[in-house]
Amino acid sequence: MPLKLSKRSKNGPYYARGTVAGHKIFESTGLSNKRQAEAWAIRKEHQILERHALGGKATLTFAEAAHDYMMTGGDARFLEKILLHLGPDQLVSNIDNHFLLQLAETLYPDGSAATKNRQVITPVSAIINMAADNGKADHRRFRRLKAKGARTRWLTPEEFEALCDQAPPHLKVILTFMIGTGCRTSEALSADVRYWHASTGEIWLPETKNGHARMVQMPQRARDLILSHGVPRSGPLLRSHKGLAYVARDNSGGHIKKAFCTARENARLGADVTPHVLRHTWATWFYASTRDYGRLLDLGGWRTSSTAERYRKLAPSDLGERLKVYGWDFSRLGDQLPKPEERRAAMRAV
Repeated sequence: MPLKLSKRSKNGPYYARGTVAGHKIFESTGLSNKRQAEAWAIRKEHQILERHALGGKATLTFAEAAHDYMMTGGDARFLEKILLHLGPDQLVSNIDNHFLLQLAETLYPDGSAATKNRQVITPVSAIINMAADNGKADHRRFRRLKAKGARTRWLTPEEFEALCDQAPPHLKVILTFMIGTGCRTSEALSADVRYWHASTGEIWLPETKNGHARMVQMPQRARDLILSHGVPRSGPLLRSHKGLAYVARDNSGGHIKKAFCTARENARLGADVTPHVLRHTWATWFYASTRDYGRLLDLGGWRTSSTAERYRKLAPSDLGERLKVYGWDFSRLGDQLPKPEERRAAMRAV
């Protein structure tokens, strides 16, 4: 029996109701135009009949798999462009390595290999493999493009001092926070005062780029600078030169780009020094100071050791001692934490 269309209100969407191949359907088309709704219903009937005949694996669409992925908390940042291009009927079974490489080239013709990997190949493969784990698709491996010119730049303590010397006070605080915690620019600018623990230099990040909340902790020098600059009573911890909170955007690095570039040029550092280089620098400094690889992974928020390896650079053996000269002693982060007896006493006082 064909699906019947009806409306609940004059200007509302059409609803499709009926039974197709033993499946009862009552679903909004999301369309108020009757002709478009009829086309939707015909396509829906075709999908159900095809799935009934061929099975779920053969007829699963990428749009359906992507919906499941996002509903379970998957990263949706790059999916809109992919979904708009593929449309609602692209079958997962037709997506292979060749298809995916062509898709990446079509969507980002001028993009680097790293961009195509990050914004197309990684999210699409994650969606399809999650569908496979749930028994809705077949497992497959997707090849990523070989990235050329991987970032190798990090700052020496002397270079960071030169950069801070040329930065205005508000930017100096931001840069010090970032290099002391390893936070990305967006994470630093959204860090909230309510999650800031001044006594220990810790701050909780409930929302991060990869969706995994984490606690970070900074050395004494970074904590002292933040306290001396003044801590807002509420809202974001780090503010603009006018004392205002930064407005969240997809690419929050742009908020400080102009001031950062000016400071960088005045410090006579090259254009390869970007705000994100500070995260690479933190990983290099932290490991040189502590040799604690497990904690590097925890504080950096990386899900795999291979990712952490890309951030931790080769450094001279005396880097740890040079860092101490400038007040960057990451090996003493634990010394700032309250002792167990102090924590118990504080809990009893509460």
